[in-house]
Amino acid sequence: MGILVGLVVTFGCVIGGFMAMGGHVDVLIQPWEVVIICGAAFGTFLVANPLATVKDTGTACLEAFKGAVPKETEYLETLGVLHSLMRELRTKSRSEVEAHIDNPEESAIFQTYPTILKNHDLTHFICDYCRIIIIGNARPFEIEALMDEEIQTIRRDKLKSYHALIAVSEGLPALGIVAAVLGVIKAMGALDQSPEILGALVGAALVGTFLGIFLSYAVIGPIATKVKIIREKNNRLYVIVKQTLLAYMNGSLPQVALEFGRKTISAYDRPSIDAVEQSTMNPGGSAEKQAA
Repeated sequence: MGILVGLVVTFGCVIGGFMAMGGHVDVLIQPWEVVIICGAAFGTFLVANPLATVKDTGTACLEAFKGAVPKETEYLETLGVLHSLMRELRTKSRSEVEAHIDNPEESAIFQTYPTILKNHDLTHFICDYCRIIIIGNARPFEIEALMDEEIQTIRRDKLKSYHALIAVSEGLPALGIVAAVLGVIKAMGALDQSPEILGALVGAALVGTFLGIFLSYAVIGPIATKVKIIREKNNRLYVIVKQTLLAYMNGSLPQVALEFGRKTISAYDRPSIDAVEQSTMNPGGSAEKQAA
């Protein structure tokens, strides 16, 4: 919603200001300039990026338009599933705990937290490190180094779409100049025409420069920034898991370990201690509330 409102304001101010200065909007309607600029931008985007990044960029843009950041329910479910697993690690046998982490889709614990179960990457991340804890040979500082490396790898992968969009944004002004040069070339072929016709051709050529700069700084660039913000907020879930499990490995009780994870959440989004306590005392309650 925020992106749509921003784009409406941007287009409204630019077009409205142009009209207020006495400009004619029909001059800006140059479909072939749009084809040249946007077609060349999309073509170079396909050349520069593998198919997986192209697909992920589409997914990332949808996430940006939807504002798909973790809500309080998702934070509570992340902490809740960690609390349940840590309690199992403390009180149950290795085989009983392995039943949950080897097949999370059939696990009663993960089924209680459907939002986390739908996030397959996060579920596998949690299960992988719980499995390492069960093995018991790795030391906390070794696990921390491994987690940091994996989180950085996940972050790099998730931000490939952002870097791809930034590359397109940086190239659009130059592509606008390309379209403008082609328009000027066309105008040069009509020097024998009347000044009105020649002026219209030159104006159409200059629209290419305008579109390239406008699309770069007012459309693609801001969307890319939004993609980065959304992806980094979602990446915060992995940091919560990391800090919680490390605190548990260092001897903290499950309820205390949750505080290490909760404190990594931004103050604007962080659930209260009471909300976390209520969520752990009533597993699945937040999900049921959301469904209601």
